[in-house]
Amino acid sequence: MIAMKKILLRIALAAATLASLPLHAHEFWFEPVTAPLVVGDTARLDLRVGQFFEGDQLGFFGPQTVALQLFTAAGRQDLRPALPRPPRGAVRTFDLLLKTAGTYLVAFDSQPSQIALSAGRFEAYLHDEGLDFIKARRDATGTAEAPGRERYRRHIKTLLRVSEKAGVESSPATPDNTYAVRTGQRLEIVPANDPLAMKPGDNLGLQVWFDDKPLAGALLKAWNKHDGQTVTIRTTTSADGKASVNLPYAGGWMVSVVHMVPAIGVKDIDWDSLWGNLSFTLAPAVSLR
Repeated sequence: MIAMKKILLRIALAAATLASLPLHAHEFWFEPVTAPLVVGDTARLDLRVGQFFEGDQLGFFGPQTVALQLFTAAGRQDLRPALPRPPRGAVRTFDLLLKTAGTYLVAFDSQPSQIALSAGRFEAYLHDEGLDFIKARRDATGTAEAPGRERYRRHIKTLLRVSEKAGVESSPATPDNTYAVRTGQRLEIVPANDPLAMKPGDNLGLQVWFDDKPLAGALLKAWNKHDGQTVTIRTTTSADGKASVNLPYAGGWMVSVVHMVPAIGVKDIDWDSLWGNLSFTLAPAVSLR
């Protein structure tokens, strides 16, 4: 009981911190699972919120989760029924039993949250996330000096590779394209090639979808922690929502994107923003020596 209260307190403090700081300073992601995984293992899924790919653990809580889905070559599984609901509280991590070899894709969608930023902080956030078209709209409508009143949602994914046994790369009998599955998220980053099969220095193709259509002009950021420093690589999607980014280092990566549209029929909210994220681990290059 005491341990659960500590978890709930930590989650509440993290949420309070998130609400009190500029939204543009925060990403939300699944921490990449870097340890090798084999059938029979349990993958410990960890939600994080923070900046510069450093963040606080949030935990999992049923009422705050719109969707939690698992995709494998066998199909889709709804994981939300396994989440704790009142009065049971929250869990620090979600433990996923790995029953088969292959690629696992886990997708999480959050309930909406609201925030209001001063005009200056809101415009700085818009510029940082490649949303200057929203600034142009505020200028055109004479609302540039108004606070930014926003409702935001998170649409995040992570990829895992599970081997049949230790020391053996997972090689399903049939091609496993789970990495490219469309999960139905309103804003979604979809890899064009398998990030889990890449090596440092390879190019990762990506496509961003919004409302089931390719999203043009979206700013993508790829994040990695290398030698104690956070590396951020930026690129912008083309007219067909596609982009490519070179990933120079092994280890945990996340790719993030933000999109915003006018809020319709909602009192005291002017904008709806959606935050997409994809995380995975890039394997180190194999030495031939």
